[in-house]
Amino acid sequence: MSEIDESVIADLTRLRESIDNIDAAVVHMLAERFKCTQQVGVLKARHQLPPADPARESRQIARLRELAESAKLDPAFAEKLLNFIIAEVIRHHETIADGTQP
Repeated sequence: MSEIDESVIADLTRLRESIDNIDAAVVHMLAERFKCTQQVGVLKARHQLPPADPARESRQIARLRELAESAKLDPAFAEKLLNFIIAEVIRHHETIADGTQP
C-alpha cells in the first residue's frame, strides 16, 4: 500500500474524533431516554396499565420518520432503530410490572 498523504490522515483523524464524540452523545441520550421510560414503566405498573401502547408507538414512529426525512436520514433506518428501542422499553416495562425489577 502506498503512503497516505498526511492531510488525508489529519482529515480522517478529525472526522473519526467527531464520530467518537457523536457516538458518546448518542449513548448518553439513550441513557437519559431509558431513565424516563423506566419511570413510565413504574407508573404503568403502579396503575395496572399495559406495558405496550400501540397507538403511542405508531405516533412516535410516524413522528420519527418525518424527523428523519427532514434530517436527510433514511426513514426506514430510523423506524428500525425506534422499533428496536421500543421493544427494549416494553421488555423493561414487563419486567417492572412482574415485580422483578425495583
